[in-house]
Amino acid sequence: MEHREKYFSDIRKSARYLKNLVNLDPSIAIILGSGLGDFAIGQPDNISISVSEIPGYPVPTIFGHAGKLFFSRINHTNILSFQGRLHYYESGNLSNALYPIHVASRLGVKKIIITNAAGGINRSYRAGDLMLITDQINLTFKNIHPLLGHRSTQNLKSGLSQQLYDQKMMGLIESIAETKGITLRKGVYCGLLGPSYETTSEIEMIRRMGGDAVGMSTVNEVSLAAELGIRVAGISCITNMSTGILPQKLSHAEVTEVANRVKHRFADLLLGVINSLSR
Repeated sequence: MEHREKYFSDIRKSARYLKNLVNLDPSIAIILGSGLGDFAIGQPDNISISVSEIPGYPVPTIFGHAGKLFFSRINHTNILSFQGRLHYYESGNLSNALYPIHVASRLGVKKIIITNAAGGINRSYRAGDLMLITDQINLTFKNIHPLLGHRSTQNLKSGLSQQLYDQKMMGLIESIAETKGITLRKGVYCGLLGPSYETTSEIEMIRRMGGDAVGMSTVNEVSLAAELGIRVAGISCITNMSTGILPQKLSHAEVTEVANRVKHRFADLLLGVINSLSR
């Protein structure tokens, strides 16, 4: 109980610090996954804040996750971008991984686009594809309810919403991709704890369960955001094909290399979506 009280106290401190420093109320947030953080840097009139400067905020430790928050204004709308994310496997603490979602909610965010680098399971996918997440499979076996704050009792009774990903946002992303001539896959994302890559048998299990892509993040972030009343969309960058799909050995270097290769297409899609959401 003491740890829980300190956790929510730290979230309030972080949000208060950011409000006082930036004096902006973002309505849209973006969490940028492995190798995808350059989108935040490219926006005009950015205010950049390192998470190490924010009271109570946990610091990412993984290469490709810079650990910065960017406040920017796009099409008359205030945007908050998280450059890099916190993974459960970095600390063994789910509360750290969910910290950015709580901060976004405290700052007044109403819509969030959660992105990640993922391994492709669907054999029609190729490294470099972008996939709109239509649903998810949570194989982390972690429960977000103790991390909901004052809403936890109510939500334990009602259970999680069945539809986590916002249908209107999904339709908008599809429309923008088509307009821009960007090929956009659609599929189910499966989240595991990590930090090791999956075995061939594990990938086959996920494929039979209906998974099209797999990674080590996102699913609990999405569940929490939806429970907090934030409309959610998700985009995966397929940075590699999963174990057993292709013969080569997997590496994190490959993940960041492919993400870097598609970053302009990814940024073009995101910017188009944000411009439309801002209208």
